[in-house]
Amino acid sequence: MSQIENEEDLTRKQRREQARADRKAMEEAEASDAARRKRLTQLGVIVAVVVAAVVVILIATSSGGSKPLKPGTSKEPNKVEKEVSTLLAGIPQSGNSLGSPNAPVTLQYYGDLECPICRKFTEGALAPLIRHWVREGKLRIEYRNLETATREPETFKSQQAAALAAGKQAKMWNFIETFYHEQGAEDSGYVTEQYLNNIARQVPGLNLAQWTSERTKPKYASEIEADAQAANSVGFNGTPSFLIGHTGGASKNLEYSSLEDPAGFNEAIEKELKA
Repeated sequence: MSQIENEEDLTRKQRREQARADRKAMEEAEASDAARRKRLTQLGVIVAVVVAAVVVILIATSSGGSKPLKPGTSKEPNKVEKEVSTLLAGIPQSGNSLGSPNAPVTLQYYGDLECPICRKFTEGALAPLIRHWVREGKLRIEYRNLETATREPETFKSQQAAALAAGKQAKMWNFIETFYHEQGAEDSGYVTEQYLNNIARQVPGLNLAQWTSERTKPKYASEIEADAQAANSVGFNGTPSFLIGHTGGASKNLEYSSLEDPAGFNEAIEKELKA
């Protein structure tokens, strides 16, 4: 490996570490704000807390000490599958893209499947964007791979390749959305072969044997690396990050103010449609 390649790898690693530190700082700030709000409202909710504690005790007593569920196994096995299937039903998928290939606007979404901030996007602004713009044929979304939250590069490649392999059967978006809903605790090492198989089993119609053999193909490692280089070329070092533009044309950085409220995304999409 050349000195230039070593320097590029080092720079990429430094950016990942910086992004991870920034994300943790954001999470700590949010936790601090939540603690302040809790102190202000504690007196008003104390009765509800006591009642909830009693209910938890009764449930625990009656359950006979059931074991906690592993990541990738939903508390309600069919709930996530139904939610994701309902959201995506009838929308064209091809490889990493969701939506009609003739949609006038394309949103490129750079994500890491272990990124908790990406999960906020899934649980917040993304669903309204899919229901409104994608389902109406005005927007297509392309999922791109960028390592930020996953600590081990090999784990990152394995989990992202698993999603890309599901795309071979037009099921990638079912896989990634299920993964985000079933995320474990960051840095806990929850992404194992069992976890990935649990996610795959929650994707309706996915041929598991085909998916298993497809995952190991080197083309997916090449695609993941190409996405990382593309992200580096536009200065992305955190996830989620977005580019938006006319389909088949140039794209530009989409700055968002909230991942839970789709308003900023709606404004950017409307601007592209009017351009």
